[in-house]
Amino acid sequence: MYDWANSAYALVIASAIFPAYYNSITRSSNGSSRINILGIDIENTAAYSINLGIAFGIIALISPLLSSISDYSGSQKRFMQFFCYLGSLGCMLLFFFTGSGQAEWALFFMMLATIGYSGSIVFYNSFLPAIASEERQDKVSAKGYAFGYIGATTLLLLNLAAILNQKSLGITDDTLLPRISFLLTGFWWFGFAQITFRKLPKGVYAAKSREKNYLLNGYLELIKIWRHLKTEPKLKTFLLSFFFYIMGVQTVMFMASSFGEKEVHLSMISLIITILLLEYVGIAGAFLFAWISKKLGNIQALTIAVTVWIVICIGSYFIQTPMHFYIAGFWIGMVMGGIQSLSRSTYSKFIPKTENNAGYFSFFDVCEKLAMMCGLVMWGFMDNLTGSMRNSIFALALWFTIGLILLWVVRKIEKREKSAAI
Repeated sequence: MYDWANSAYALVIASAIFPAYYNSITRSSNGSSRINILGIDIENTAAYSINLGIAFGIIALISPLLSSISDYSGSQKRFMQFFCYLGSLGCMLLFFFTGSGQAEWALFFMMLATIGYSGSIVFYNSFLPAIASEERQDKVSAKGYAFGYIGATTLLLLNLAAILNQKSLGITDDTLLPRISFLLTGFWWFGFAQITFRKLPKGVYAAKSREKNYLLNGYLELIKIWRHLKTEPKLKTFLLSFFFYIMGVQTVMFMASSFGEKEVHLSMISLIITILLLEYVGIAGAFLFAWISKKLGNIQALTIAVTVWIVICIGSYFIQTPMHFYIAGFWIGMVMGGIQSLSRSTYSKFIPKTENNAGYFSFFDVCEKLAMMCGLVMWGFMDNLTGSMRNSIFALALWFTIGLILLWVVRKIEKREKSAAI
């Protein structure tokens, strides 16, 4: 049910409605898309992208500290609640965003929502081994994913129905229904999360006795794993490849709607429909790449996925019409879910046999958040420098290309290891 609750943020706020609304509200009457943030003249979409990147950077920085505190206090649920309430409050406060003069506050509220979402997920994931036996964990995890998808699309469809019927509802303010969707998302997240918090135990494990410098344990664990990577060339190379290609994947996921609204001039309704298409196709794509990996192996399947992403980037530079955007959305959906699920399962196969799986996955999560920060900040920098998000696509293609080259290196290391074993 927490997937049902918080996935509304990922779909309604981060992907579908808020990016398009933000772009339209911050565009001046003369068509200029430049705004003033903290005294800096900047493209509206660049400010949005950099703001998201900073939010993910904050989570990457503090998540090891939060994990250490929660482990030694045995109060994972309290931390999860704090971030849940922070995120849902951030969504609700977006309701008051009615003009470009409030862009600074809107970006701040968006940052709160993003930090709340990412921060709560850190603790949410840690509960799985505490509430489900090992043989049921895959089923419970999959059920959570399904609930999240159904919940988020349900709320998005309700918002879409309201926006489509604005005239029949007698609403003349074009900003009202989008702003109500932000308010509803916050209440949805906060309200349904209460089902989760009522049932979950206080913490995953009992509180530990505090050691000296226990607050630094999370960071010390990451440093230990980083040093150990020197003895694991295949794992180290794969992580480096993952860092680059996931920069591209996550940047596309967060900036696709902004690109569609600003560069292709799609309406909010068209963007919502595209995002829904992307979500449905993403399910089919995840199963497709699971089948490819079974036939060809994980690295080969990831190589195919990253190659498709590079082709998408090249094609996206030439997008001119809504139909072009829909075609790109279809192919993004096909590779979006597959590359994320395959990356995590490949990493789990590459990590050494150890009792410290949690530490390795914490390292993986921090790598992903840092990649998201770098990707979004660099996208925003390119957008602001050139005045067009089309030019930022060159950076995307470069990141995917580096990731692809490093995957080829991983394949060579694998072949060398197999030859040595024989």
